[in-house]
Amino acid sequence: MAQNERGAFDLFGTYVHLGDGGGARPVTVTETFWEELMSGDYRSEGVADFAEKGGWMLATFHISQDMSSWEQHPAGDEILHLLSGEFDIVLEEPGGNRVIELRPGTTCVVPKGVWHRFLVRSPGNFLSITYGRGTQHRPL
Repeated sequence: MAQNERGAFDLFGTYVHLGDGGGARPVTVTETFWEELMSGDYRSEGVADFAEKGGWMLATFHISQDMSSWEQHPAGDEILHLLSGEFDIVLEEPGGNRVIELRPGTTCVVPKGVWHRFLVRSPGNFLSITYGRGTQHRPL
């Protein structure tokens, strides 16, 4: 289906690539989406957009348990908006960890290059806008 023929979609199963040139392209999330994105082996339509074309990823996620690793985005900031539940975002900073409490309707900006992770106080959903090129993960 052509992009301009697409109607409403579920942002949990379809992310949006917000291109540097102003375009917005929905990309269906497959079972291998994250594996492809992190490995650079792009087999599914649209996955390469997030890694190769620059721009932002708009997505929503459901989280019911703490992150099992740290994450950072070296190419840009990440905007996190909590839709439901209660999360704490832990930022690893030079003087020690800083915790940002997210409650429904609140938003924070994780600066580019800062290692961070989620602690789930109550399962819920959040919206993320990430300049994800080069995203990295490391064990706790």
